[in-house]
Amino acid sequence: MAITSHDVARLAGVSQPTVSRALRDHPRVSLETRAKVREAAKSLGYVTNHAGRSLSTLSTGRIGIVSAELGNPFYPALIAPLHDELSARGYRTILVTDRGSDPLELETLIDGSLDGVILTTSEIDSEIPRELARRGLPMVLLNRVVDDLKADTCTTDDAGGAALIANLFADLGHTCIAAIIGHPNASTSRDGQLGFVHALAERGLELPEDMIRIGPFTSQFGASAFRELMTDGERPTAVYCMNDVIAIGALNGAKELGIDVPNDVTIVGLDDIEMASWSTINLTTVHTDIPGMARAAADLILKRIANPTAPPIHHQESVSLVLRGTHGPAH
Repeated sequence: MAITSHDVARLAGVSQPTVSRALRDHPRVSLETRAKVREAAKSLGYVTNHAGRSLSTLSTGRIGIVSAELGNPFYPALIAPLHDELSARGYRTILVTDRGSDPLELETLIDGSLDGVILTTSEIDSEIPRELARRGLPMVLLNRVVDDLKADTCTTDDAGGAALIANLFADLGHTCIAAIIGHPNASTSRDGQLGFVHALAERGLELPEDMIRIGPFTSQFGASAFRELMTDGERPTAVYCMNDVIAIGALNGAKELGIDVPNDVTIVGLDDIEMASWSTINLTTVHTDIPGMARAAADLILKRIANPTAPPIHHQESVSLVLRGTHGPAH
């Protein structure tokens, strides 16, 4: 049975109208009473429904998009066409940021103000997608997945993309190979690393542990990890980067060390964000149809809203290798 404001009122020892006023921070309710009511609501798991829903449609016309990495150009490139697609189909989008220093509160998503949620940066063991599923709120996992969760997903072929890079390295004759991997709690990192290692093994090559660097999906980490790889022990001749942002950081690290790319070392990224094609970067990478992912995710969330009990749909975008100027044969 759903928890109501009357349950909160009984636990807090106040009237139901006082609960409503307290949760709206009405100035006529004392701070002490507001705190008591909020504590009671929290202990019961009660969430205020202030959706302003239409009584005839029970719809808000709003879909939340959750992202934690807006500093990564991949995500604005994904969110912009997602917004446009949903807008064209009559929905407003609400961007919800999930910052490590200010963790996302579940109440933000389940207070009744959203018809559905698209999660773009969930981690493998994230609890919020599980809570959304438990409460029956329509959602789509976009870009990353959560293990053992029955939900609609829209991803790119991370393992396949990494395999394309591994085979490129093998074709170019590289045998001393390194990898700069993103956060291991992201499915993109896990699947990419597994795909890369498996493809290397099929070509008789390996990725030694001391040739792996793991950290955040940032250019700063890409630069520092590359510097470590090139100054600690044997130098790799080819470096697989988990995404283009890391790869661009690695290119910066190479420039700082006076290492020529691609004559001294090959660096390859993944995603094909817009700046990867800039002539000053000219990054060899794996192309993902980012607008296509956005359109597919919009379609999935609207289908889920229309039919909440349908079986989950898993959409995966194909990938392709884009040969530019940061790869070359082993010397």
